[in-house]
Amino acid sequence: MPENGRTATRRQVFARTAALSASIAFAGNLSELFAGTAAAQSLGHRGYGPLIPDPNGMLDLPKGFRYRVLSREGDQLRSGEGPVPSNHDGMAAFAARHGGVHLVRNHENRATATIPVPNVKGLTYDPMGKGGCTSLTLDRHGEVLAERVAIAGTAVNCAGGPTPWGTWLTCEETEDQAGTNGYTKDHGFIFEVDPADPHRTGAVPLTAMGRFQHEAIAVDPERGIVYETEDAFLKPFGLFYRFLPDKPHGGTGSLRAGGRLQAMRVPGVPDLSSVQEPGAAFDGIEWVDVPDPLAARTPVRLQDFGPKGITHAQKLEGCYWGGSCVYFVSSFARSADGSAADHYGQIWRYDPSARRLTLVIVFGPGTDVQLPGESPDNICLAPSGGLMVCEDGNGAQHVFGVTRRGEVYAMARGAQNIGTPQAPEWGEFAGVTFSPDGRTMYVNCYTPGTTFAVTGPWRG
Repeated sequence: MPENGRTATRRQVFARTAALSASIAFAGNLSELFAGTAAAQSLGHRGYGPLIPDPNGMLDLPKGFRYRVLSREGDQLRSGEGPVPSNHDGMAAFAARHGGVHLVRNHENRATATIPVPNVKGLTYDPMGKGGCTSLTLDRHGEVLAERVAIAGTAVNCAGGPTPWGTWLTCEETEDQAGTNGYTKDHGFIFEVDPADPHRTGAVPLTAMGRFQHEAIAVDPERGIVYETEDAFLKPFGLFYRFLPDKPHGGTGSLRAGGRLQAMRVPGVPDLSSVQEPGAAFDGIEWVDVPDPLAARTPVRLQDFGPKGITHAQKLEGCYWGGSCVYFVSSFARSADGSAADHYGQIWRYDPSARRLTLVIVFGPGTDVQLPGESPDNICLAPSGGLMVCEDGNGAQHVFGVTRRGEVYAMARGAQNIGTPQAPEWGEFAGVTFSPDGRTMYVNCYTPGTTFAVTGPWRG
């Protein structure tokens, strides 16, 4: 997600070149990412052709693809509750009645946000929090039927993840306490959001799941365990967590019953960035109880985990469940920031049955720093049998597809210039997700907050 003070990256070069489907220097076995999933049955193909400039200056797509703007910041919510909030971020799609779709969308609003999520009775946690979620309901033709506040009064709602019982867990990427930035309550929690009826879930923090800089979650559908990433940009870096619910298969509201929060320890590896070889595997992964999940005095990543310490990693972001394993992303690591080594992105796989952690993929430019593949952020499985990745950086902004063969292609490019003609800038993409039938890709532009629905000749 956006970070203050980021320097220009090689992605700025992409704005001046049309060669956006060049091969990437991937190291690792892409097919591992899709093992045991429906997407694994697809062979994968090299993209959909070059991107065509959009005459309306919104979104560049390959030939044959179309977009529809579903919602835009500053417009009025159809519920009449106020304007569409700013800073569109993580998102998920759920099946609705009669072939429709529910979209739940995060708004990563800080205390300085220009358009906050409107406070709504029964859905507001802290009246001084400006973040939250909105929910859109689409009919089977993709037309917007409803748009409303789903939760308000939270802060810096970055990503999250869907649950097997059809709700969205929205994550606060902050650890501000009451009295900071005007907040009246502590922040840094996960909240559950029912996309069909937000009042069913209300605005109740899932405190047992910890208070820290949450990024994303993934749920093990068999065991009910929830895995959580922590996006800490500066040292001390974040941890990878699991939450063992007291009611692992209870459905909506069950996570309020509590449980145990643990952090991952990789024996002999204090910093995941030190591992550089794809395929490197570590057995006997340990899970250590978090001493104080509420971080009343000390942030969780700074707490005492015993003489063996705990395993950290810079910029832990995307997280998803595939087959029988959980996958999570380290967006990048920089030794200048205090990481043990540098990399341009990693994807890790944890197999809970074998208690084994494996470095599956390393993103990186190899010998050519002009190639794409920097800082993977939001990530999702695509119906073509590959991945869709929102890169997090400066310069031209893209959604990149990655085939199972490791080939990279540009799927979308932002065309909304928020800079000047002389010094153009584009808001990053976030929240990429697909409709339950795989026929529509939904994606957000962070700034200006815009939600797109993309249809066309999707493979698979």
